[in-house]
Amino acid sequence: MLNSQVIRKSGPEVDPLWLGAGRSVADLSKPQILIDSTYGDSHPGSRHLNTLAESARNAVYAAQAMPALYTVTDICDGVATGHAGMNYSLVSRDLIAGMVEIHARASAFDGLVTISSCDKAVPGHLMALARLDLPGLHVSGGSMAPGPRFISADTCYETNLRVAEGNMTAEEEWYYKRNACMSCGACQYMGTASTMQAMAEALGMSLPGNAMIPANTSLITHLAADAGAQAAELIRRDLRPSAILTRAAFENAIKVHAAIGGSTNAVLHLPAIAAEVGIQLTLQDFETLTAGIPLLAKTLTAGRWPTQYFWYAGGVPAVMRELRDQLDLSVMTVTGHTLGENLEELERTGYFRRSEEMMEGYGLTPRDIIHSAADPVDSDSGVTILRGSLAPEGAVIKHCAVDKSMHHFIGRARVFDNEESAVAAIYEDRIQPGDVVVIRYVGRRAAGMPEMLKATDAICNKPALCRSTALVTDGRFSGATRGPSVGYLLPEAAAGGPIAYVEDGDVIEIDVKKKVLHIIGLKGQRCTEGEVTQALEERKVGKVLPEFHHKGVLKYLSSVR
Repeated sequence: MLNSQVIRKSGPEVDPLWLGAGRSVADLSKPQILIDSTYGDSHPGSRHLNTLAESARNAVYAAQAMPALYTVTDICDGVATGHAGMNYSLVSRDLIAGMVEIHARASAFDGLVTISSCDKAVPGHLMALARLDLPGLHVSGGSMAPGPRFISADTCYETNLRVAEGNMTAEEEWYYKRNACMSCGACQYMGTASTMQAMAEALGMSLPGNAMIPANTSLITHLAADAGAQAAELIRRDLRPSAILTRAAFENAIKVHAAIGGSTNAVLHLPAIAAEVGIQLTLQDFETLTAGIPLLAKTLTAGRWPTQYFWYAGGVPAVMRELRDQLDLSVMTVTGHTLGENLEELERTGYFRRSEEMMEGYGLTPRDIIHSAADPVDSDSGVTILRGSLAPEGAVIKHCAVDKSMHHFIGRARVFDNEESAVAAIYEDRIQPGDVVVIRYVGRRAAGMPEMLKATDAICNKPALCRSTALVTDGRFSGATRGPSVGYLLPEAAAGGPIAYVEDGDVIEIDVKKKVLHIIGLKGQRCTEGEVTQALEERKVGKVLPEFHHKGVLKYLSSVR
């Protein structure tokens, strides 16, 4: 018996309450489908989602099921960056997942459609789908239209610096600001929002071709309608996320993530989603599974092309078609068919033909955006896990966004206990070529792991620093991060990791090829490994690590994965 019918049978008050909300008597016995979106005035990624929810609602009703629209909006990392608001970003993912769980369980829904676009909402919704294990699927809210010459919101960091240095007028700055965000949808680069949309599709939890679909076209409303109808079909077939979110599906997603040069934040979100279905993913899995995976696309900010161009060139299906020999094509998806069958259907129905013709209209070919496996952007894909005396349990670098001249770098530590003081030092020219900016006490336990976008952009937008200065942190990065930035250091400083004991002038080595992150010197002088180990132990004596006391929802930090 359906969940909804169980509560109707056990609770005579349910029928009148549902009738009072507008359902007809005939609607009461239909499968009840929750449509939970992050619609709200919060930012362009969520502002348009009410139209997609309505499209899904109409299709659910036409499929002889009963829809109900709920919303818990998300925050914008772009607005929250660089101040205390960013401390709430990662924890918001878990709270979104929790609210969808509450909505679904309190009213005993039979199926679920989640609709979101951005950084924490997409993984939060995928966590909820996995946790609830109700027949359902995710609809990604697509990508924002690119500005002229591919201006994006991220460009405005550079313009702000140029104005401050007297190299751009305020009128020119406003030109960029007015033209940066041309429509609703996720930002136009392969940040965390676009990456997690790609992961939803690669996991088989979104309809094929959903990730980064242009949000300013009718195509996305048609897809939302298809998703609503499919939710009703999933209930009829009793096809649940637990049959889709297998280990093979996560391995496929990790490989796709590597091939698109996705955001490093996937190393946080994919394991959290996997944990909901009892699968453990580790940093080692990312390292092992991406070996031999070529980089096939280089979108903004590491490359040239905005994400709408990536979608027009074939999007995630085109990448999976190129990787088909390295993927498990037998995995089930929300279409009710396997991945291999989906790719065959896309070929048969003209999906890839449309990509060819769309690109022709721009004077391009799909291969200009998404390369073939035989002729990749790079034979080595986008993320490397580093380990060493500074990060015994691992750290992450998106090396495809780093100039190859910086893949091996040795520099002097400049240590800061928060991002704000580091950014001030960069802007005031107190950071010099050859420095390694170390930002600590910004990990999960200390501050909720905010992203260090202000710091990375400050470095990358200084011509003297962009190819001569690195950043190392126990915080995380925006998917828009470029340049030699190493994050997610474990153990974090607040847990007594080695980063807590680094001092100004210590010599740090980053080596992408050897996959190491070491302290190799003290006070500007090279030392042996033993001398470094002894010095760190001596520094621990008598040093009291700061304590962090959080209020409100930030008390939840201790349980955030």
